[in-house]
Amino acid sequence: MTVNLMTAKEVTKKVLNKEELFILDVRNESDFQDWKIEGENFDYLNVPYFELLDGVEEIIEKIPTNKEVLVVCAKEGSSIMIAEMLSDAGITVSYLQGGMKAWSEHLEPVKVGNLNDGGEVYQFVRIGKGCLSYMVVSNGEAALIDATRMTDIFLDFAANIGAKITHVFDTHLHADHISGGRMIAEKTGATYWLPPKDATEVTFNFQPLEDGNDVAIGNTSINIHALHSPGHTIGSTSFIVDKKYLLSGDILFIDSIGRPDLAGKAEDWVEDLRGTLYSLYKELSKELIVLPAHFMIIDELNDDGSVSEKLGTLFANNHGLKIEDETEFRKIVTENLPPQPNAYQEIRETNMGKINPDLDKQSEMEIGPNRCAVR
Repeated sequence: MTVNLMTAKEVTKKVLNKEELFILDVRNESDFQDWKIEGENFDYLNVPYFELLDGVEEIIEKIPTNKEVLVVCAKEGSSIMIAEMLSDAGITVSYLQGGMKAWSEHLEPVKVGNLNDGGEVYQFVRIGKGCLSYMVVSNGEAALIDATRMTDIFLDFAANIGAKITHVFDTHLHADHISGGRMIAEKTGATYWLPPKDATEVTFNFQPLEDGNDVAIGNTSINIHALHSPGHTIGSTSFIVDKKYLLSGDILFIDSIGRPDLAGKAEDWVEDLRGTLYSLYKELSKELIVLPAHFMIIDELNDDGSVSEKLGTLFANNHGLKIEDETEFRKIVTENLPPQPNAYQEIRETNMGKINPDLDKQSEMEIGPNRCAVR
């Protein structure tokens, strides 16, 4: 029997369509427990590859015959071998092309909505990593916000819709993934904006992103308004786009709030975080649609695959916005933190331009779940 391959894009469609899938993950148990492909109607069996080298007979009965079966490993090699063994045993099976590396790097473009005077906002959902990037398009011009290192998808997407990338922003100096902003700016001649308070150690030229900056895209009536919103980092900056969307960076998520400790400054920045969330954001229109830079769990995705919610709804439902006691807030956001992202110091240094790891190393540095939120 032949072994089929399934791409990360095809698996993403199954996630978004809430389809059933049985995943045999042949990575080590610790890797599986730390980070796996999430789907509402997915079932899992984790058996390390080395336990199956002598044959798959012991797991045959655990493999369903009424569901699609996908074998997953780190980079695809082991999953091909196990999939072939299962196929020889008479089971119809696929393997994930490129393994979890490909899953980590897949970006799914989703249109979020239209701007008031023409133009669109697109969200690029990095489904396996929880990162969210944005493209604001108007009158043949585009601005990118929080682009990941997979730069080709942004360049190709802009080319396909006939837009020229003229501005590239990072809401803050990222610690969980390598930014593609500087490379895209170099390739397109776009202006690269970075909050100067986060950029004291960067080794390259950038346009300082200050509170109150207004950047016009295409039609002059469409602007991206910068709002200094410290707390996740000292320079964290939100954007209000066309008085309709609030790009909150890693300050506010759908079901949580940003962590203040990724530069080792949790105690110092917790008051900034509270000030941004409980004072600055409280003064904004509750009708603004919040577009965060990350999502934590698959449940945060809307039916169309996008991640968004009205600010007023978040103030009503997000537990991180309802901690009235300041002492309790400080305790929660300094003590209730998940592990640091993998290689976060190296990622920060890469985003500063201090080190320049090769592509394989960059991929390795980013492997693992998103950990930008307070639990």
